[in-house]
Amino acid sequence: MSQYVKPLTWTLGVVLTLVGLAGFFVAGNMILMFEVDPTHNVIHLLSGIVGIVAVWKSEQYAALYLKVFGVVYALVTVIGFAMGGDILGLFHVNAADNYLHAVIAVVSLVVGFSAAKQPAMGGF
Repeated sequence: MSQYVKPLTWTLGVVLTLVGLAGFFVAGNMILMFEVDPTHNVIHLLSGIVGIVAVWKSEQYAALYLKVFGVVYALVTVIGFAMGGDILGLFHVNAADNYLHAVIAVVSLVVGFSAAKQPAMGGF
């Protein structure tokens, strides 16, 4: 699965960056069936840029990104299903967002935690 770390991180980074940008230019508060708002757009934009930077740095950074990103998206998923449409008063989600967040969280966690472990430097 470690061969998917960089492609997945790159894909998430690019897609989230584009979705974050697009969210500022759509009429209303929907992109396809997904709810967006300015805070949601900024979160997508920043998390996408961080993903792209992680890929440029190394596979280890990309794997770390997927792990952290997966945990955060898992929490957002749980809160989204539990609280309905409002994530802690920060941004709004709908059922489609929740299911997409769940899939992204699971895939990110599986790929991130299955990344090949690098041997410790120094051999200690």
